[in-house]
Amino acid sequence: MTQTAPVPTQAASAAPVPPAPAGIRVREAAPADWPEVIRVSEAAFAAGPYGNLQVGEERRRFVRDVEGRAAAGAVLVAERDGSGGRDGAEVVGTLSIARAGTGPSRLATGEEAEVRLLAVSPTAQRLGVAKRLMQAASETALGWGASALVLDTGGKNLAAQALYEGLGYRRTNGADDASDTEAVADASRVPHIDYRLPLQLDPGVVVRLVRPNEIDAVSALSLRAYELEYTISGHYRDDIVSVAERAEANQVWVAVDAGDGELLGSVVTPKPGEHLTTLPESDEELDFRLLAVDPGARGRGVGAILTRLVIELARQRGLRRVVMNSGPQMVRAHRLYERLGFSILESRVRTVDPGDGRPPFQLLAFTIDV
Repeated sequence: MTQTAPVPTQAASAAPVPPAPAGIRVREAAPADWPEVIRVSEAAFAAGPYGNLQVGEERRRFVRDVEGRAAAGAVLVAERDGSGGRDGAEVVGTLSIARAGTGPSRLATGEEAEVRLLAVSPTAQRLGVAKRLMQAASETALGWGASALVLDTGGKNLAAQALYEGLGYRRTNGADDASDTEAVADASRVPHIDYRLPLQLDPGVVVRLVRPNEIDAVSALSLRAYELEYTISGHYRDDIVSVAERAEANQVWVAVDAGDGELLGSVVTPKPGEHLTTLPESDEELDFRLLAVDPGARGRGVGAILTRLVIELARQRGLRRVVMNSGPQMVRAHRLYERLGFSILESRVRTVDPGDGRPPFQLLAFTIDV
């Protein structure tokens, strides 16, 4: 394989990601949340550096059209344990993600996605809510296969600028005078600073979540990859090809050729806040399974790209390390993990008795701090 040396991603080159704020959860907004999305958005703007400006009717309609923004991509909410909202939780933050070419998008082109209307309730400032929302936005857009996230912010939004730059975003315009709002009376006319964060690790490979029409192809790819080098038991074979069930319960990521869309590989991760196996010993660990590269795609660095995706997901979720199990016969995969910086976690190596007549074997455990 190529490109297997540790290569920092955009977020990896930024400031270290702290643990996710205690009691803060991010999820996609449901219609029942839309009034709270509007409330938080309007309250945050009123309390911000442009709260003294008049809000025009066009912007007011845009802020209140949560349904339209959801249809154009996704609306996320951050909630904390409390007395309000769904299941006793209180919505304290929100943002929208728009696909390029949709009504809410004004910067995104091609395969980019755009963040709009990041807002945190005045009662939840300095709790890491905005950072958690932005991290979740990156994962959401990556799941679509977006090439990058773009956004803009006013020149007086210094805290937002620090947040974006700390997450690895880079300015794409020279709006040195964007903080000059002395002659601006309407919020819609505020000069903006534009930012961009690349999401894909290789220009020739797109990583995203599997699509329903790809389930059978991913099952076949995974089986080809494992049967090429390993002797697969019937139970393990059934596990490998159960892609539909995993796509429902977990996350199945695929790597596809950026030119023709050909499937190149796949890997499975848990949904945020969950685990795949019993290997993780804390909520600060992310495990993954069933890394597979199509035999015809070997040599393109696909295994490394998918493994680095897992590491980046752990960073985006505010976790501390990645852990995974691997059988002793998977020597090629072990070499890849070691080149990427993984080491054997001796304390979690265990002996497994297959119970089918085969001798017991040691199930290895690998880890990397993120």
